[in-house]
Amino acid sequence: MLAIVASGMLVGAQTPLPTLLVLNKSENALVVVDPASKRVLGKVPTGEGPHELAVAADGKLAFVSNYGSGQAPGHTISVVDLAARKELRRVDLKPFTRPHGLFAADGKVYFTAEANRAIGRYDPAANQIDWVMGTGQTSTHMVLLNKDSSRIFTANIGSDSIMVLERGANPGAWNATVVPVGRGPEGLDLSPDGTQLWAAHSRDGGVSIVDVAAKKVTQTLNLQTKRSNRLKFTPDGRLALVSDLDGGELVVVDVASRKEIKRVKLGRAPEGILVAPDSSRAYVAVNGDDYVAIVDLKGLDVVDRIATGPGSGPDGLAWRSAGR
Repeated sequence: MLAIVASGMLVGAQTPLPTLLVLNKSENALVVVDPASKRVLGKVPTGEGPHELAVAADGKLAFVSNYGSGQAPGHTISVVDLAARKELRRVDLKPFTRPHGLFAADGKVYFTAEANRAIGRYDPAANQIDWVMGTGQTSTHMVLLNKDSSRIFTANIGSDSIMVLERGANPGAWNATVVPVGRGPEGLDLSPDGTQLWAAHSRDGGVSIVDVAAKKVTQTLNLQTKRSNRLKFTPDGRLALVSDLDGGELVVVDVASRKEIKRVKLGRAPEGILVAPDSSRAYVAVNGDDYVAIVDLKGLDVVDRIATGPGSGPDGLAWRSAGR
């Protein structure tokens, strides 16, 4: 049975849309930000060590993976009412621990259980986990789905692999293919047309380009990053953005030519990346300096910052673009 823990929080005026959501890992909170004014509108307490978040399509709920600390593995997902700005419940995933990657699709929330070499699916309407599948891969860290939810992709840091799961003939059946890539794949994203998956390697400075149909690597880019953390395409498909955690930079790659075009200095430990829907700006969580950098994607320069609070440690980012 799932544990439900109530948690009170700030209730404010009507929230403007779109809204920027930021996870502060160090203070265990989800931060609600007006991206136009760059003003923090409120904070919602979460479980310990929140790393990633996903937002329901209707904008009513956010889901937060509580990864835990080094000595205390997390085992919960916070379900947050975004209009009321409060945690509705905290879903206990035990025996699954170290939830990390999250992806919302078709009214469900997919999550990784890094310590268990597994991915699972949570049904918010029923408040239950309705599907789990083992990956057999070490440190299954990130997860995403394609547009029609017929494929699931995971990044498996310890096994140096990407897993491609394809929906079978039966609703619960999935066919798995393990695609070997470079060392320590972590950040990954699908190209807007769904034909390519790019995975940034945290341990060798490369990026693997996987042909989705063929399920194999067709090219490896040597970006020489020190420790790649996240990778995101711009919605127009023009650029791929890679955060270099140890290098303190955002590496910008031209997708068509597959060439690096600039390194943008950000600060200490840039992590999560979020791109505006019109591809005009990128928002990058600079974990070590407690702010979100705003990068103009035309001039490729930092144009502003959003302070998230001293010692906050921002990481996961998401948009709320619907709901009241």
